[in-house]
Amino acid sequence: MSDAFEEKVFRRGRRIAVDVGDARIGVASCDPDGLIATPVETVPAGGRSQARLKEIVEEYDAIEVVVGLPRSLSGKEGPAAAKVRAYAGRLAALVAPVGVRLVDERMTTVTAAQGLRASGRSSKKGRSVIDQAAAVVILQSALETERVSGRAPGESVEPVV
Repeated sequence: MSDAFEEKVFRRGRRIAVDVGDARIGVASCDPDGLIATPVETVPAGGRSQARLKEIVEEYDAIEVVVGLPRSLSGKEGPAAAKVRAYAGRLAALVAPVGVRLVDERMTTVTAAQGLRASGRSSKKGRSVIDQAAAVVILQSALETERVSGRAPGESVEPVV
């Protein structure tokens, strides 16, 4: 069979996406067929955030957690990316055997903010949901990437204890 006709497989099951910020963590989920991402909640960063994310993973019976990795427009990683990598490693240990993957999240907050403005929400009113909207953008992009390529998006995270 030629590579041109390689069968693309999309894994069925709910995924959870998280947009990790210093103050808040936006959470989104998708339907079991991976067609559409929807907002779940905004979790306060720090303290109990990872315990709450574990609860959400269990509540949704997720097959995977997708974490947005902040990069500069040129693709370089800075201190924010290092924080997210460390957070994702700790989360991977907590939610195992559910896998955690890092995906590029360049421009997701900007895209989410534009969507909120287009729907008539002001920046002030949108603060409470901007992180959820960014998580939706992250997850929808990851789902589309997997659907087109037939491979899980981004890079797998090794659990850090």
